[in-house]
Amino acid sequence: MADLITVDDPDDPRLSDYIGLTDVELRRRREPAEGLFIAEGEKVIRRARHAGYEMRSMLLSAKWVDVMRDVIDEVPAPVYAVAPELAERVTGYHVHRGALASMQRKPLPTAEELLTTARRVVVMESVNDHTNIGAIFRSAAALGMDAVLLSPDCADPLYRRSVKVSMGAVFSVPYARLEAWPKGLETVREVGFRLLALTPDAKATSIDEAAPHRLERVALMLGAEGEGLSTKALMAADEWVRIPMAHGVDSLNVGAAAAVAFYAVATGRPES
Repeated sequence: MADLITVDDPDDPRLSDYIGLTDVELRRRREPAEGLFIAEGEKVIRRARHAGYEMRSMLLSAKWVDVMRDVIDEVPAPVYAVAPELAERVTGYHVHRGALASMQRKPLPTAEELLTTARRVVVMESVNDHTNIGAIFRSAAALGMDAVLLSPDCADPLYRRSVKVSMGAVFSVPYARLEAWPKGLETVREVGFRLLALTPDAKATSIDEAAPHRLERVALMLGAEGEGLSTKALMAADEWVRIPMAHGVDSLNVGAAAAVAFYAVATGRPES
């Protein structure tokens, strides 16, 4: 059973995991180095625990103590009860959901380990917007993608904003980082995946015509918002595919495009 500790000093060192949550550069450096991430909101905290992440501590405003009572009673980590004003001073923003938890990261699997059993894989290149990362993971979980591979410069899926937007789906889809880019794509191809690069380029094949749902193993490549996939990544692909557009629209937000493409890639969809 956790201890419920009332804290009224924003400089209390026990709250150090929660300091400056809106300072993106600070958190990018600190969280992976210290092996932690922040889960925000009741549902996300519960999903992180269900996924097997160990809790370091929890920060609650008073009205959330009863809501989280079962978690408080189950975990050995300390629980800090604070006033909303103090939480805002520590974190740098108004904590609308009133519940934060510092969680311990797990070691990441290798790409080779994930590819052993996967059949539908997402490959992201240079996706650095945390909202897009979270949206892509949520769609990947909902539409049956087996794993996510990240280029070395992709944003952290366990950054607070990514976790929040994904509603905890980052815990449901395993992911790994490719150590070299785009050379690491050879690892994906060598185990039988067909690399499909999603691009609005007119030379690309319509994703319906490509019929990726009929392929045994598919790796769908997504690029960053605006820039899209790099020339090197496009050249490394087996095929370019595009989502047909209407009304003069030339492209979709990468999060929306990912959801459409995941449905097209998914097995078990009805044949036309």
